[in-house]
Amino acid sequence: MAPAKTTGVVAAAAASMAVVSYLLCSHRSRRRKPPKKKKQNGRGENGLIGAIGNTPLIRINSLSDATGCEILGKCEFLNPGGSVKDRVAVKIIEEALGSGKLARGGVVTEGSAGSTAISLATVAPAYGCKCHVVIPDDAAIEKSQILEALGATVERVRPVSITHRDHFVNIARRRATEANELASKSRMDEQTDGIRLEHANGYHCHGETLSSSPLHNYKGGFFADQFENLANFRAHYEGTGPEIWEQTGGNIDVFVAAAGTGGTLAGVSRFLQEKNQKVKCFLIDPPGSGLFNKVTRGVMYTKEEAEGRRLKNPFDTVTEGIGINRLTENFKMANLDGAFRGTDLEAVEMSRFLLKNDGLFLGSSSAMNCVGAVRVAQSIGPGHTIVTILCDNGMRHLSKFYNDEYLDQYGLRPRAVSLEFLGINSRTID
Repeated sequence: MAPAKTTGVVAAAAASMAVVSYLLCSHRSRRRKPPKKKKQNGRGENGLIGAIGNTPLIRINSLSDATGCEILGKCEFLNPGGSVKDRVAVKIIEEALGSGKLARGGVVTEGSAGSTAISLATVAPAYGCKCHVVIPDDAAIEKSQILEALGATVERVRPVSITHRDHFVNIARRRATEANELASKSRMDEQTDGIRLEHANGYHCHGETLSSSPLHNYKGGFFADQFENLANFRAHYEGTGPEIWEQTGGNIDVFVAAAGTGGTLAGVSRFLQEKNQKVKCFLIDPPGSGLFNKVTRGVMYTKEEAEGRRLKNPFDTVTEGIGINRLTENFKMANLDGAFRGTDLEAVEMSRFLLKNDGLFLGSSSAMNCVGAVRVAQSIGPGHTIVTILCDNGMRHLSKFYNDEYLDQYGLRPRAVSLEFLGINSRTID
């Protein structure tokens, strides 16, 4: 593959980062006096961990003006680790430490397409822990580079079905087990020195031996398990949802978001509908995912998508971190009123439209969420307040989602002038 071209994108990104800085600074300056400090799972309010959450909720002007609805985006890309997953990383680690499943000085392992792994690698040192990540090799290369820069050990493996023992999530689970086995033998160094990491799926860990890996850690390991660990759900039920309710003053009609693990959608939808049953919650689902069918038809696959006819790697989408073909424990907690299907082209076009018109430089899942917000606005009509999540920014997506040469391979080069890709003409916006 040719090197990623960033002509035009770099300049736009720089401008966008200036806007982000302004938003963050102005938000901090406008924030009301903080409440009395209270201990939360032993966590203080200072340092990196105290900076996570309480992100601003902004009006997305272009989409609001075009639809007649107030479309609001929660700026999760302003978290220290750059994404909504910072909340999940903190909750997972704190609950694991509190339960004794993880010890300070231990290693946290996770299988992730990028954002959760980056968040874990960001916050783990604040708890005295290390991080070992297994990532599919078709994820944007900059995500692996960020992880390595953060000090995590990274395994890139071929993407396969979750039922395969060498799916990146299953490998991560095994790494935690290996770390615990090594911990039980930590006093017998001669039995562990030089043992090579198990080769998996044609790849092996960057470190040559267990003795040079975070797995060789006398404090043992803990598998974060973001897909099934309900700490994910609780992070949003206890944090993101209440923040949205407070920031809107309870004046919210709809929440819409895509799902990967399902934690954000589940936690926020549960909280908002417990506060007001009239709040509607919707899924926006990318190509290749079975959740749209599950929500709208009660089945994960259509006849055409039967397991025997599916590709070995069914995620035929350029979006990352969203879409899945199984029900996770986190997604099962969601209260949903319906679902919309988004396309890759809509997500790509939306990202460029928001960069041009709002100065928002967003990642692929954030762009898909905004497609969902417009779809909801079109279905319910003007005069409503719709909230979505701006998960991360575009800096982790330069080699694929913002690379025109890459997009050309799939016929996805953006060409729209306005929002015509969603059936909204420029006169409506003007």
